[in-house]
Amino acid sequence: MLFSRSVSILALTFALGTAPVLSRPALAQEPASSAAPVFSDAQRQAIESIVKEYLIKNPDVLQEAIAEGERRQMETQRLAQAAALKESKDALLNSPHDVVAGNPSGDVTLVEFFDYNCGYCRKALTDIQTLIKTDPKLRVVIKDFPVLGPESLEASQIALAVKQQAKGEKLFEFHQKLLESKGRVNGARALQVAKELGLDVARIQKDAAGPEVKAALAENRGLGDKLGLSGTPAFIIGEEIIPGAVGVDPIRKTIADVRQCGHASC
Repeated sequence: MLFSRSVSILALTFALGTAPVLSRPALAQEPASSAAPVFSDAQRQAIESIVKEYLIKNPDVLQEAIAEGERRQMETQRLAQAAALKESKDALLNSPHDVVAGNPSGDVTLVEFFDYNCGYCRKALTDIQTLIKTDPKLRVVIKDFPVLGPESLEASQIALAVKQQAKGEKLFEFHQKLLESKGRVNGARALQVAKELGLDVARIQKDAAGPEVKAALAENRGLGDKLGLSGTPAFIIGEEIIPGAVGVDPIRKTIADVRQCGHASC
């Protein structure tokens, strides 16, 4: 429809004789700098007047053009994300810095970028727990992505230091307990949870300022920027990025599609 209306506008310009340059074929590879102005000032004003009048009478044309522009932008973003996912696959799935829950040898991996002060991440934790309980073949990778201020950064620094001494179920227990905390989560709260679980708090404080924690945060920030992630939670399954706490069912469906077809949509 947009094409036909564009043709109508072009036809009107021909009717007024305002497009004489189109009456001859363009020369292949003609240098742009050698082209003379196409329209005179009078011709340009006439075209602008016709286009303005047409758009006033047909405002839906502009809406269609905007929608098409948004569609193209989304497609460009999708292609860029697909390329970034392919390039970042190993860092997404196999980084030594991340918490791994569920089946470590699972056939499908769900990656989550989260922030300890993200309310939607707390809500999504219930979904993750449900998926792990109901899908014995699911592997879950949890990436610290502190985007909600200094307190979130402190909590992630402690959590990443905890990983250097807690493994497996103990590490996931720490993650769940800290994420389920009431109120704002900071470094002090993270240390309190670590102490409750019998971990070496002095060592955690030392490791939190070390190079491994800094490397982990830099890696996750780089991945988030590369993938265009603007908030938390964000889930990645196969080549699909799912922003937000969407609930169990959409995630479960994507997992099933990846398991069956090798990609997120069969």
